[in-house]
Amino acid sequence: MRLKNKTALISGGAQGLGAAMAKRFAEEGAFVFIGDLKAEAGGETVDEIKKKGGRAFFISLDVTGDASWKAAMEAVEKEAGRLDILVNNAGINIREPIEVMKVESLDAMLAVNVKGPFLGVKHAIPLLRRGGGGSIINISSVCGLIGHAYTTEAYTVTKGAVTLLTKSIAVRYAKDNIRCNSIHPSTVDTPLMQQLFKDPARKAERIGEVPLGRLATDLDVANAVLFLASDEAAFLNGVALPVDGGTTAD
Repeated sequence: MRLKNKTALISGGAQGLGAAMAKRFAEEGAFVFIGDLKAEAGGETVDEIKKKGGRAFFISLDVTGDASWKAAMEAVEKEAGRLDILVNNAGINIREPIEVMKVESLDAMLAVNVKGPFLGVKHAIPLLRRGGGGSIINISSVCGLIGHAYTTEAYTVTKGAVTLLTKSIAVRYAKDNIRCNSIHPSTVDTPLMQQLFKDPARKAERIGEVPLGRLATDLDVANAVLFLASDEAAFLNGVALPVDGGTTAD
């Protein structure tokens, strides 16, 4: 098992991409902590993991709150005694172009998408250091690498910030054996996107920009995160890994 005896905390892990990551981590032997505000969905994911013989625990986590992150790390330490992996997955996208975007919408996106990972790293580092090091994976986007015609400016701003936060942490904390890398998915075929793609033209538009000719799946992303979390990626630090079917290669 690739994550045997490892402890991981995944923000936004109750459903969607985060839940897919949590399940893969558990399958590979990790004790998974799901940090989210969606208690019911988080409980269901925990139950599903446990039914398959895995270990999981739900933590109520508001990623925009300093005290909430502090409490989450205390809960991890109390239940597991250590932290080896942090996945900053929680994120939002308010689809308002820059010319009409409300300041409140921008503030909300910055709070979740930038402040959230920043605080997660802040509170994870002492616990990772005490355990001899570990891996931080920040979920960015292809929009953290390129401008994207179909994505609003605010989302690109926040995901670009995550990209450089990752590199900054990678350089500063390598001395503590803490690796920090980012994942950059293209459009993922989730229930939310399926709602947006009820318009066939919009779906064709997104698929058309991917050289492999399909959307990413949650498993595509979860497997890439698993790799960066594992010891197989022990010499990868500060990497921005696209999971995009070649979208950013053009």
